Amino acid sequence: MNKSYVPPQDQIERNWYLVDATDQRLGRLASEVAQVLRGKNKPSFTPHLDTGDFVIIVNAEKIEVTGRKRSQKVYRRHSGRPGGMKVETFEKLQQRIPERIIEQAVKGMLPKNSLGRQLFTKLKVYTGPEHPHSAQKPQTLEIKTIPGGNN
Repeated sequence: MNKSYVPPQDQIERNWYLVDATDQRLGRLASEVAQVLRGKNKPSFTPHLDTGDFVIIVNAEKIEVTGRKRSQKVYRRHSGRPGGMKVETFEKLQQRIPERIIEQAVKGMLPKNSLGRQLFTKLKVYTGPEHPHSAQKPQTLEIKTIPGGNN
């Protein structure tokens, strides 16, 4: 029987990637970023370990959605108190806290356990083109778009 390769924790290489969200589709961006955070783009991927990289997303306020999602997609949160449900459309949330839209989309694509919570800490989302991680020398990550498609 073949044994699975498990990389030692000190040998896992972590890179930093920079993604510009300008005119990107929310779902496509989130799924690509989730794969990089998880480490699925590496040959050393191990399902139960954090082998992923750090991702910085800038210009979060310029993310796009297709169709009528701008006015129909809703974000819900609950305070935990009776009647504490708050509902907000994509449009209003984008004006108020644009980072939260991308964070929630990516978080929903990560595992729902302690590993997923650990992976989520490696996502950094910022409004505008500035970010405080220039010392890490992030490489730009190109998100694939389908030419001529509804991407």
